[in-house]
Amino acid sequence: MTKNPLWLTPERKESLIRLFTGSRGFCVFGHPQCQISEHHYTLYIEYLIHDWKALDRDLRLADWQTEREAMHRLPQRKYPLEGRFNATSRDIYAESQPLFFLEGQAVSGVTLKPFVKARVASSYIRLYVDISGILRQVSKSKRRKALRYGKPLPFEIVNQVNRQVLYALRDYYSR
Repeated sequence: MTKNPLWLTPERKESLIRLFTGSRGFCVFGHPQCQISEHHYTLYIEYLIHDWKALDRDLRLADWQTEREAMHRLPQRKYPLEGRFNATSRDIYAESQPLFFLEGQAVSGVTLKPFVKARVASSYIRLYVDISGILRQVSKSKRRKALRYGKPLPFEIVNQVNRQVLYALRDYYSR
């Protein structure tokens, strides 16, 4: 038993048989003694088969793309749930956001005093806040470990640093 090629579906097979019986192997358009080579049955069906293969290739590609999109699409709806706020939700969201983000602490190369780098929320502005007075309450070893290795400071000191950054932020917004 011979296996048919993938492009040869039953409908296409019927159309080839109908084309051959109508033309009896000569001109597919029924012209008597046709001199145009593209109208001859064998050359005509080669172009036809080539078009069918291209159509099948495009259909497989479209199926693959839809399957890929379906696999990678998130199951939740995008519209209207994503990105829409009513007034109350916007206020709740804004109140729950921090005013600043601490990005790091270091020692200034100019003044040789420790400082904290804080990014203002929802902007690209960075504030450099001097914390030399606050760190005097901590031992020299803990100060060095915090500045050099990023070790955490005691909770009370972190609260004082946050308060100092809030003062600097208030001063920044008042200008």
